[in-house]
Amino acid sequence: MTSIPPTPGSAEPQGQDRSVGELLSVITSDLQALFRQEIELAKAEVREEATKTGKAAGMYGGAGFAGYLVLLFLSLAAVLGLANVMDGGWAALIVAAVWAVVAAVLYQKGRARMRTVSPKPERTVETMKENAEWARHPTK
Repeated sequence: MTSIPPTPGSAEPQGQDRSVGELLSVITSDLQALFRQEIELAKAEVREEATKTGKAAGMYGGAGFAGYLVLLFLSLAAVLGLANVMDGGWAALIVAAVWAVVAAVLYQKGRARMRTVSPKPERTVETMKENAEWARHPTK
């Protein structure tokens, strides 16, 4: 019985000459590497989504703070300006209504951005499904 000699530069024997133990060892190490890569992909996806979440939360905070300052100073100026042509109470009510609209618009923009955040690592789930399918049917 002759065996196929290994190719030059190859330290591993050919597939025909490997024992079952060697094959299982190779499969185990490949699976370990695959799972490590999947974990790294999941970490990267979670970091990416956390960054999006942080930016959206920053927009909420920025909108709130900017709204407060704007409401404080411009409202005072607008109330005083309108008080020259109407009663001071009505002037204050008109100014408050305008800033309520501005705050609503900023809130909607922050809410829309927050909806784009996905806490589930989508690509990792998809590749894990592919890996499971391959493990069931490795010849496909």
